[in-house]
Amino acid sequence: MKEKVNEIKSRIKIDLNVDDLNILNDIKTKYIGKKGIITELSSMLKEVPSEERKSFGMMLNEVKILFNDTYESKKQELEEALINKKLESEKVDVTLPETDITIAPAHMVERVIEDLEEFFISMGYQVVEGPEVEKDLYNFELLNLPKGHPARDAQDTFYIKNDEILLRSQTSPVQVRTMLANQDKTPIRIICPGKTYRRDYDDASHGHQFTQIEGLVVDKDISLAHLKGTLDAMARHMFGPNCVTRFRPSFYPFTEPSVEYDMSCFNCGGKGCNVCKNTGWVTIGGAGIVHPNVLKNCGYDNEVYTGFAFGFGVERMTMLKYGINDLRVLYTNDLRSLDAFRRKDV
Repeated sequence: MKEKVNEIKSRIKIDLNVDDLNILNDIKTKYIGKKGIITELSSMLKEVPSEERKSFGMMLNEVKILFNDTYESKKQELEEALINKKLESEKVDVTLPETDITIAPAHMVERVIEDLEEFFISMGYQVVEGPEVEKDLYNFELLNLPKGHPARDAQDTFYIKNDEILLRSQTSPVQVRTMLANQDKTPIRIICPGKTYRRDYDDASHGHQFTQIEGLVVDKDISLAHLKGTLDAMARHMFGPNCVTRFRPSFYPFTEPSVEYDMSCFNCGGKGCNVCKNTGWVTIGGAGIVHPNVLKNCGYDNEVYTGFAFGFGVERMTMLKYGINDLRVLYTNDLRSLDAFRRKDV
C-alpha cells in the first residue's frame, strides 16, 4: 500500500506539469473526482488493518495536501500567464500621437462682448445684468414711454401675460433697476450687456433676438462732451486710433437731447466705399442725455443730477469688426465660420 501511495505522489507532479487550464481541470477530476485516484485510495482506508490505519491515513493526507498545493500553484501560474497574454495583446502605445481634435475659437459675438466689457471696466464702469422676462413698467413706463406712446411701435416685442409681462426689447430696464436700487444716489457708471427681443423678421440685417450693450452714467454736471469722449474712446479701441465719431440729432423718449452716433468708416478712412455706402460714415447706435422725466421716475432730483446713456447692437458691431455682411452667419451654428473669423488684433 505504501508503494502505491509513493507511486501516486510521483505521478502528481508529472501529470500537473501542463500549460493549459482545461487540461489542468481534467487532471483534477482524474485525481479527486468521484472516481478519482485519490478518492478511490481514500475508500480503501476501511480495508486497512486497524494497526496500520493511522499510518495509512497520514500518508493519504500527505497525498491530498501535495495534490491540492501543486494544483493551486499551477492554476495560479496559468491564470497569470493568461492575463499577461491578454494585457499584452490589448496594450495601448501611449507614445503614439494623440487624436487631432479641432477646438474652435470663441464665438465672434462673445469675443466682442468680452472685449467691450474689459474696455469699460478699465474706465471704471461696472457690468450689470438683469432679467430677460421683464415688466412693462421697467421696459417702457419708467423710461418715459407710457402706454399708447407711438414710439413703442418701433420696439414692438413679445408679450407673455396681457400687456404687463414681456420679453425685454432693450437692456434699458437694467439701468432703471440700478437707479431705483441706488438709494444713496451715488454716481452710477454701468454697462448692461444682454439678449433683447423684438418682433422683427429675420433677414441679413435684422433678427427677432439680438444682443445689446447699453451704457449709463449718472452724476452731477454730466454733459454731451463726456458722452462724446466716451464714444470716441470706444470707437478707437474697437477700430483703431484713427477712428472718430460724430453726432447727428435724433429722437428717443428716454433721452433729451438725443443723437445718433456714427464713426468714420474703418474700411475707407472716410473716402467712401461699399461698407459706408459712399458716405464715409457708419452708424453705430443711439445715445443722449438722460431725460429729466426718467431721472425723476427713478427717484433722482433732475435739477441736481444729469447723465448720459448710449446703446448699440453687438451683432452690428461684430459684423463691422469682422467684415460679415449677413447677420444670419452669426447664428447658423457652422463651426467653419468661427474658424474663419478668428480674433483680430485690436
